Amino acid sequence: MMNSWTFDTPEIANTFDAHVREQLPWYDMVTDAVAYITRNYLPELGFVADIGASTGNMVDKLMPLLKERHSDIFAVEKSIEMCKVLKNKYEKNTAVYVQNVNITNAKMPEADVYIVFLTMMFIPIEDRKALIKAMRANCRQGGAIIVVDKVCDHGGYFSTVLKRLTMQFKLQQGAKPEDVLTKEMSLAGVQIPIDPDILGENAKQFFRMGEFAGWVIEC
Repeated sequence: MMNSWTFDTPEIANTFDAHVREQLPWYDMVTDAVAYITRNYLPELGFVADIGASTGNMVDKLMPLLKERHSDIFAVEKSIEMCKVLKNKYEKNTAVYVQNVNITNAKMPEADVYIVFLTMMFIPIEDRKALIKAMRANCRQGGAIIVVDKVCDHGGYFSTVLKRLTMQFKLQQGAKPEDVLTKEMSLAGVQIPIDPDILGENAKQFFRMGEFAGWVIEC
């Protein structure tokens, strides 16, 4: 029996940045898009909450904006190993607050912008609506919730086409076929695509590529 995928190993934490870019060729483009969208909703002296911050991809990208707006960011991450990387990177940066918590069991920080970047699919299905509700309740007026995640909202043959498209992208980026298969099998029961309906009627889609999509929920 194959072991389940986990972020809580030193190996994954130390190679995550390269790994995710190998797996998702659009990763940097969407990171740039999320950073620009954040610029439109973050006021002076504001707060950003990056839910599932991993090793700080969004924190790094937002740093110039945070300095410009004299704003702070909560880097919320469940994985202990990922948090070690975050704390090493930002231990001298007073604008970054690293929180090693499972956000489904913790108090949601108040913020102007929430970023949930490839995180919701790893959160138990029964906790997802509550998480969205908590962000809506704590999002400051005029702010936004930005969600980028894996979806499974097509049926029939087209859903197979999108699955193959995702795998094709990974192979084009240099991933080995056996590694793609091994990871896919290890994600069984760990990574479950989201149902976009949980985001609410006012969620506006800004990105779609294969099995992945992005939305903005204005508060």
